Amino acid sequence: MLSLADARATEATSLTTRLRKQPSNWVDGDQFFDREAEFEALKERVAEGTHTLLTAQRRMGKTSLVRELLRRLKADGGYETLFVDLEGAGTPADAVAEIAFAARSISTAWIRIRSGFANFLQGVGDRIEAVEVADLKVRLRSGIDSGTWDRRGDEVFAALAAVDRPVVLAIDELPILVNRLLKGHDYQITPERRAATDLFLSWLRRNGQTHRGKITLIVSGSIGLDPLLSQARLSAQANIFSPFELKPWNEETAMECLAALARWHQVDLPIEVRRRMCDLLRRCIPQHIQQFFDHLHEHLRREARPVANIDDVAHVFYRDLLSVRGQINLQHYEDRLRTVMGNQGYTTAISILTEAAANGGLLTEHAARSYENELMASRHPDDLSINGILHLLEHDGYLERQDEGYRFVSGLLEEWWRARHGRFFTPIAER
Repeated sequence: MLSLADARATEATSLTTRLRKQPSNWVDGDQFFDREAEFEALKERVAEGTHTLLTAQRRMGKTSLVRELLRRLKADGGYETLFVDLEGAGTPADAVAEIAFAARSISTAWIRIRSGFANFLQGVGDRIEAVEVADLKVRLRSGIDSGTWDRRGDEVFAALAAVDRPVVLAIDELPILVNRLLKGHDYQITPERRAATDLFLSWLRRNGQTHRGKITLIVSGSIGLDPLLSQARLSAQANIFSPFELKPWNEETAMECLAALARWHQVDLPIEVRRRMCDLLRRCIPQHIQQFFDHLHEHLRREARPVANIDDVAHVFYRDLLSVRGQINLQHYEDRLRTVMGNQGYTTAISILTEAAANGGLLTEHAARSYENELMASRHPDDLSINGILHLLEHDGYLERQDEGYRFVSGLLEEWWRARHGRFFTPIAER
């Protein structure tokens, strides 16, 4: 029997012939690397009918894990699976239309849904030609309005529950839709928006409970759902979901991935080079590992050398990964802050993170309280409090609580933030 170390080495060796750079935001099949423990845990939850809220820092591989789970469950033949992305949805009606649109891949469910939308889907048969797909979503959406979305949604869920095999419905970016419903374009929580959000989440919760055992929900997103619901005092609406945290790779796994990438691209990354790469990143987020390797590989190719050294690692980290070109891949962190926090919260969050970056990665308790006083003097009653902002920054993996204050989790994010915002920054104690 192979030891754990031997098994990992065998797995890494087999990846040599298939692991390569990935242009997309998710991977599956042969490209799925070292998430087997998490995969098995999620698979067990599905078997038990447990609705899951998948949480993780950004770029941790949530979408890859979910898509690979759905792919394998479908291939095994025991489940029907659907993946729905709500990033572009702005209303509950949009969400129902997206779920109905995804359900077209399950013929028995689609027949029922098509019957319910008969007035809007005239001429649409069981098989849909590629040219008709774009039009189909528009026609589905035209059959749902602000007064009928919940009834139409119930019909869609009932159609899925009537399928002869259990259905796993993965809903990605649900928190983005919840954030839009809750805050609108002006990032203000109003009683009306809170009520509308409550209604939508109640509908999803009710269907999850009604069809438990027939439909299993997996919810994920690039922003945290818990902090949003906590801010709106709607946390109870998520109590049907069991949280599941996807953690970063440990150093051993990250180094194995780097070794496999190096073998595929026929370069040599000695163990001290791989270890130094992990040290600089500090938090081994899968996509950051991939980006670091991509930049290092390009550097070696320009130098016409097959072997990397420690100097190469420092050069690539500070000159390439943190360059204007390299920062494009990190801009989404800042964009998501504005999406979740609104203008006032975003401005304070930028200052807090820059304060920490300029202070060696640490936001002291004294500085945090100073920002609290500054925010209290100017904020709207519905704006995020300093504790709410710090909660979001902790939840989304920017900072972690320590005895002396809050410290940057990721070395890459800390250095990027310092380079991007720290040059002309004045600490709050000196203002």
